[in-house]
Amino acid sequence: MKPTFPGLTIIYTGNGKGKTTAALGLALRASARGKKVAMIQFVKSDRESGEQFLAKHVRLPFRIYSLGLGFVGILNDRRQRHEHVRAARAALRRAKGLVRRCDVLILDEINGAIKGKLIRLADVISLIRTKPPAVTLVLTGRQASPRLVALADLVTEMKEIKHPFQKGKFAQPGIDY
Repeated sequence: MKPTFPGLTIIYTGNGKGKTTAALGLALRASARGKKVAMIQFVKSDRESGEQFLAKHVRLPFRIYSLGLGFVGILNDRRQRHEHVRAARAALRRAKGLVRRCDVLILDEINGAIKGKLIRLADVISLIRTKPPAVTLVLTGRQASPRLVALADLVTEMKEIKHPFQKGKFAQPGIDY
């Protein structure tokens, strides 16, 4: 008889690079083991990330939903705040619908959406508490709420020690996004 394992709540947070990359690695590993995986990107648009570029050109074993409109208030953001709020709330509704149909659900950059008040912390806490017991939920993004950290089973903080931006080098496609 095959053992069953409980789902986990996992958080990848911190100011260092690698949060989404770690979640994608987990997605590939879980997919290779026959698990149904989905990723919802809360602030990234479908034109910004290397993972979306890959999904358009290679058949990934899981679906990526880029439901954001881009990072809020930075990097040439020309959108109104209410547009970002509407998009983040729609992403959270999608998460509530998918959480019962996946083995692993990744909520990419959700911590930033909470910190930026695009969605309510209470709604994310409710999602964690009501997810099916076998589902693993992965939350990424800087500045995870201490309340989410307390609920999580595993929390990894990516700590920036040195970054090329400190020397005036900008983010690179394929490396940083």
